[in-house]
Amino acid sequence: MDKKEILYWLKETDENRLNYLWEKANSIRKQFVGDEVHLRALIEISNYCVRNCLYCGISIKNKNLVRYRMTEEEILECVAFANKNGYRTIVLQSGEDPVLSAERIAKLIQKIREFADMAITLSVGEQDGATLKLWKEAGADRYLLRFETSDEKLFQKIHPSAHGKRLQYRINQLRTLKELGYEAGGGVMVGIPYQTYESLAQDILLFKELDLDMIGIGPYIPHPDTPLGREFLDNYRLDKEKFVPNNELMTYKVLALTRIVCPDTNIPATTALATVNTSKGRILGLQRGANVIMPNITPPKYKKLYELYPGKSSADDDPEIIHQNVLNMIKEAGRIPGKGKGDRQKA
Repeated sequence: MDKKEILYWLKETDENRLNYLWEKANSIRKQFVGDEVHLRALIEISNYCVRNCLYCGISIKNKNLVRYRMTEEEILECVAFANKNGYRTIVLQSGEDPVLSAERIAKLIQKIREFADMAITLSVGEQDGATLKLWKEAGADRYLLRFETSDEKLFQKIHPSAHGKRLQYRINQLRTLKELGYEAGGGVMVGIPYQTYESLAQDILLFKELDLDMIGIGPYIPHPDTPLGREFLDNYRLDKEKFVPNNELMTYKVLALTRIVCPDTNIPATTALATVNTSKGRILGLQRGANVIMPNITPPKYKKLYELYPGKSSADDDPEIIHQNVLNMIKEAGRIPGKGKGDRQKA
């Protein structure tokens, strides 16, 4: 699928034609990654961050947010819960928190390795090569680092602390991760202000070029305590011919097109999709190309504070409830829970 065809589908509105897209994506998903839905237990270990990304609710500039940092004991309790309930992957996520030093995270990885045979995924922002190497040697398996947009101008706008070739630096980090032996994951927000159809099509092609092992796709949800969120809510006027809407339908299109372009990669039905459509968002995501769900097992007292965007799905639910709801969701989608660690199986 080339850029011209991707652009065609991004702008398609006919329901019958879109049904063809959903069916094609679902067929390719079934052919290349099967019917298993792999579960990744997400633990949001800290909402401290030194960065000032204009779209992000845990930005250093958000003074309305209560900050937290989970203790090692609390994190290991969450890992034990995941291990007991059959999860074969955990995801440790945080902002770029300077207190979570390279050595501290390395020791945490080693402690997890002592009692749990699980894939360990990290999502803790940009790091230097030596740190990434240390964590890989400690036992980390995967790393998530979304590039958010392949448009340099837009990247600079939404990351005001970035300089020069910052987008290229992030892309190079994804390449470094693969060179170090990680499974590397990236992703974008759909409909972030000033995102063009051209740049979104290029995002999808960049997924393929980077040969990403995991790809996260969710709608942009404006946070009123961020500069970009306030601009979106107060002043942003969508040029429908040029700029991408941040709606549910467009997110499904990008998800389906990504599955077609990257047939064997792991693609989650994201929490953001569940936030914009609480009852069916993830189910429809699974039926349109996704093969992963990341249940959030962070303790509720912390989970509601990890507010990248407002209204996060299941923010008040206990991990036990979330786990059962996810199993019911997989069954409703006509799929089965995955076994094993769910590594990418390259075609």
